[in-house]
Amino acid sequence: MAKEAIRVYARVKPLGRRQPAGIYSVDDYEKSLSALEITVPHDLAEGFVNNKQESYKFKFQKIFDQEAKQDVVFDSVAKPVAECVLAGYNGTIFAYGQTGSGKTFTITGGAERYSDRGIIPRTLSYIFGQLQKDSSKVYTTHVSYLEIYNECGYDLLVQRDKASSLEDLPKVTIMEDADQNIHLKNLSLQRATNEEEALNLLFLGDTNRMIAETPMNEASTRSHCIFTIHISSKETGSATIRRSKLHLVDLAGSERVAKTGVGGHLLTEAKYINVSLHYLEQVMIALAEKNRSHIPYRNCMMTSVLRDSLGGNCMTTMIATLSMDKRNIDESISTCRFAQRVALIKNEVVINEEIDPTLMIVQLKKEIQELKDELALVTGKQRTSELSQEELLQLDELIETFLEDNDPDSTLDVGADMRKIKYCFIRVKQLKISDKKLLSQNISEETVANKEAELKNLKELLQQRDNEIVILVNMLKEEKKKAEDALFQLAAASAGSIVSEKPLSIKLEESQSRSTSISPKEAKDFISSVHRLPFFSRQTGGRMSPGCQEAFKIFKQDHADNRAIEDNKEILKQRFAEAKCLGDKLNEVRNKINHLKGAITQRRIQRAALAVSSPSEELNMLDPVEEKLRMQIEEEKNSYKTMFNRLKVLKVEIKHLQFLVEKVTMKMQKDFEVWWSEEAAHLQQEKPEMVSSPNSAAVYPQFIKSSQRRTSSFSETMRVGLSEDPADPTLKTRTLPSSSIPLTGDSQADADILAFIKARQNILQKKGLGNK
Repeated sequence: MAKEAIRVYARVKPLGRRQPAGIYSVDDYEKSLSALEITVPHDLAEGFVNNKQESYKFKFQKIFDQEAKQDVVFDSVAKPVAECVLAGYNGTIFAYGQTGSGKTFTITGGAERYSDRGIIPRTLSYIFGQLQKDSSKVYTTHVSYLEIYNECGYDLLVQRDKASSLEDLPKVTIMEDADQNIHLKNLSLQRATNEEEALNLLFLGDTNRMIAETPMNEASTRSHCIFTIHISSKETGSATIRRSKLHLVDLAGSERVAKTGVGGHLLTEAKYINVSLHYLEQVMIALAEKNRSHIPYRNCMMTSVLRDSLGGNCMTTMIATLSMDKRNIDESISTCRFAQRVALIKNEVVINEEIDPTLMIVQLKKEIQELKDELALVTGKQRTSELSQEELLQLDELIETFLEDNDPDSTLDVGADMRKIKYCFIRVKQLKISDKKLLSQNISEETVANKEAELKNLKELLQQRDNEIVILVNMLKEEKKKAEDALFQLAAASAGSIVSEKPLSIKLEESQSRSTSISPKEAKDFISSVHRLPFFSRQTGGRMSPGCQEAFKIFKQDHADNRAIEDNKEILKQRFAEAKCLGDKLNEVRNKINHLKGAITQRRIQRAALAVSSPSEELNMLDPVEEKLRMQIEEEKNSYKTMFNRLKVLKVEIKHLQFLVEKVTMKMQKDFEVWWSEEAAHLQQEKPEMVSSPNSAAVYPQFIKSSQRRTSSFSETMRVGLSEDPADPTLKTRTLPSSSIPLTGDSQADADILAFIKARQNILQKKGLGNK
């Protein structure tokens, strides 16, 4: 069916005895259309010029004046829609107007006389009458009754003894599937097999509706109500089912609060009613616009429920109820304007048919059996669902022959039997998979063999390189030994020539201090050590000699930055301890968070199992235990972030302290190197003949003399312990004899010790202890 516009009707409410009538006229100038003209005269009593429009004209499908009866309204408005519903189309009839304009009377009817029945009871009577007449189809009818009060849905088809108040009614919620189809949760569908049962359900719903007395109406309905008739039909022996539904909607009336003066609970109800009607008008305006991409159905519950009725697959009809008394003429004009917008909307209506899966399965099975019988009749053989053992062996031989044949034009002919064709495909696939596995196994074995051979070659190459390194190291040792022997022979020859020319006085001195005599090799080592007074010893691989280490310890104690180094080391130790403690706490917090997450997961599993075994409303609510666990997780996360930020700060501070310690230590080492070099230069100035003479034959005697003189001076001046306290009484009595100079026999170490003793003596002289 093509698109069809929404049909709009108007009905004028009869005026009361004391109500002043407005000026209007009805003109039926066309067969299918009627015109309503409302005149609003200028009020000259206000004392100023009134330029408002006086005449308003509106077109409707038909206008029912004050004398129109209920049966006439039904025949013109509801009967065509009911016939379409019986044919498989969806239909909707809704009444719109201000409060007290006769919407509920038109849709539901009055309770005083039988002739005052409204559209709903007359439609039920008509539908069930038609169902009884049509015996070619099987019909099933269900009824639902939804009330939307203050934007909350309620199921009205609940027994009165079970629901004493509105809060006791089941709450209806809206759910939407992937295809944007609306489903109403907790809305019951009641089976109605005849007119009496349907009317009883209607009366039950009406007794549960919200009704209140307002200044505009003594029994004003304060909610939107949707009475829905669901019809499914199926022809005998057919798998096609037609499903249709008819919405009969009684909207709550709009009202101006300034005019009615309601307050309290009635004011709240009026706010919700006006807001929902406002959203309904927005939807109508959006549907009337051609290029509008978004329709705001989700703004309120009523527009969501009536989504198909307003702009979908539905035949929709609207009745605009008008109150033509002078007081309400403005609201009637607004209702007519809304009706004109609704008349611009077009819906595309189609028959709702679907296939019954149960009947379809039965039909397909029957068709399969018929095809099998025909095939057996043509071939002369009765086929089973599975191949016999002989047929399987024969197919295996055919497949093997086909695969071994090298001819590219060869074919595998198994006949027109789908069972054999499927088996051949499966068998070829199995053979291919087994070949792949065998090939991969062979490749893996070859790969392992290649890797083992490569590993063996690498081991042999490594052994060869180790042997070459050993040979080179031995060669270097031999060359080094030859060089040392040649140097020692040269030094011994030079020392022998010098010793033979020593004067007698030197020999006497040597005999007196034999215990501290220095060999020519030691003298040569000492001379070379004077030139090797830098901070680190080259022969020891960059480490300090023993004498140099002792001098550095004393130098470090007297250095100005030593205190800063010790303080930084102490702070660094504290920061390391704090960082370790924070790391342990972070691990504990992380473990606790994981434990809480596991508890939440376990709680959800328990609630899901409980919901399956015994569903209830409480299980749909939030779990307080889970919320408490979530709060604990958030607290632990905040604690974790705080400690983690502190740990980051500690890491930066530790790196900074390490850099400071390293920087100050390097500065102290450089200062010691400068000081050590200055002492070495000073020592060279005192003994120039010992270090600067190019002739080694002239160096050794003077070196021996200086050693003897230094030994005698040390025995007179040096004290045990080298104490810096001048008040120490042991400084006057305890002397260091010449035989106790701590020479180690190592030329490098002895040179460092002699230089350290000289440097220490200078320090004592600077502090005022040298003369003592």
